[in-house]
Amino acid sequence: MSILHTIETGLRSLLGHRLRSVLTTLGILFGVAAVIATVGIGQASSDSVTARITSLGTNLLTVSPGSTVFGGVFGGGASANSLTMRDVAGLSDRQNAPDIAAVAPVSQGRVSLVSTSSNWSTTLSGSTPDWLIANARSMSSGTFITSADVSTSAQVIVLGATTASNLGAGVGDLITVKQIPFQVIGILASTGSQGFGNPDDLAVVPLTTAQDELIGGVGTVQRILLSATSSANLGTAYAEANQILLQTHGITNPSQADFSITSQTQVLSTAQAVTQTLTILLASVAAISLLVGGIGVMNIMLVSVTERTSEIGLRKALGATPGDLFRQFVIEAGALTAVGGLLGVASGLAAGYIVPRTANIAVTITPAPIAIAVAVAVVVGLVFGVYPALRAARLAPIEALRAQ
Repeated sequence: MSILHTIETGLRSLLGHRLRSVLTTLGILFGVAAVIATVGIGQASSDSVTARITSLGTNLLTVSPGSTVFGGVFGGGASANSLTMRDVAGLSDRQNAPDIAAVAPVSQGRVSLVSTSSNWSTTLSGSTPDWLIANARSMSSGTFITSADVSTSAQVIVLGATTASNLGAGVGDLITVKQIPFQVIGILASTGSQGFGNPDDLAVVPLTTAQDELIGGVGTVQRILLSATSSANLGTAYAEANQILLQTHGITNPSQADFSITSQTQVLSTAQAVTQTLTILLASVAAISLLVGGIGVMNIMLVSVTERTSEIGLRKALGATPGDLFRQFVIEAGALTAVGGLLGVASGLAAGYIVPRTANIAVTITPAPIAIAVAVAVVVGLVFGVYPALRAARLAPIEALRAQ
């Protein structure tokens, strides 16, 4: 029997049981679509995190309380804040830290903002004018908080683009935070980043106002953002900051430091490792459905062999070889998984179009996961179709005919 005739016979058999064939392909379809969508979401999140961290520049240092080590990178792990305004004053001394261009202490919390037309929950940061420099942000309209605002604990607020839009607020409007009125003095320019986190959804108030009236923790800060004069001076800025903090904390042994300093390179490598691990985890979970779909293909093919025992016997009696029968059943299994894989690709691409527009989650579809998902689907179908094909090929003609 020619290969073309074998393919024709196999496809005719599948079309003779349309409903069964459609249901069998669904397992492969969902598996392929899930792999493509989850990898796309993971890739988009990784790109978003990378873009956001990179946008801050290569000259940013972050001082955090604690000195625990996680994943090879120092991170804040102290049970209480060990950073104080005395540390901020020491780091702001240009004589002791000539390579540090900006020092921005930050106290942060989650609050609800209320405007005349809406309300919105967002992250509120209390800081100083250097916050704008350290975070490499710019203003879309209005002005940022000033040193005078910090010294007088002014009730003024700067909103991110998303926050302002959701509140329907602009420069000059009044909004309420914990029943305290604040005047909007500026709107930050949008960063354009997408993903699970939105850097345009935030609010910034003077540090003293946040500590006195909104968040608490007078005299202490949650972290300190430092901006080196240039990326070339990042190493010396790091050494200066470390030496100053050791002195202000009265620590003589650096290994016992109750603070940690991280650079953007460290943060970027850690973030990429985390997002890559999560992407692999999600894709692995989604790939399980491909395995389930393959088992479904084998189950259906075994049923098909049982139902067509007499047909197999008759074809063998008329001269069909075991190789002919083996090829036919493998082709049927391969066709089921190939169709399911192609429909899964279409579903995955559709998800990549619909999800960002309905759930505000970015999805980046690349050719690699599509090709891999389809190839794996076909291989799974062929592997799970081998046993039913071998069973059909090994049936004895006399016993098969007797089954009529």
